[in-house]
Amino acid sequence: MSCRVGCGACCIAPTISSAIPGMPEGKAAGVRCVQLDEDNRCRLFGDARRPSVCHRFDYDRSVCGDSRDEALIILEDLERHTGTS
Repeated sequence: MSCRVGCGACCIAPTISSAIPGMPEGKAAGVRCVQLDEDNRCRLFGDARRPSVCHRFDYDRSVCGDSRDEALIILEDLERHTGTS
């Protein structure tokens, strides 16, 4: 499988500590990335300015589940249990 177009869970649920264009301090868990458009697509996809942590994130069923809602639940749970938020 591959990333679900229009999901955006990985751009909302986790903390991103590296700078993002428009968010120089990164983003907190649960905060929507400013680079996520209205269709939940990354405006920086394929752009060299995209943070490396975002570039390295890849679809995995264990993290993304079977739906956007499930991905949000899994990622929020991982965030809580890693103590990064």
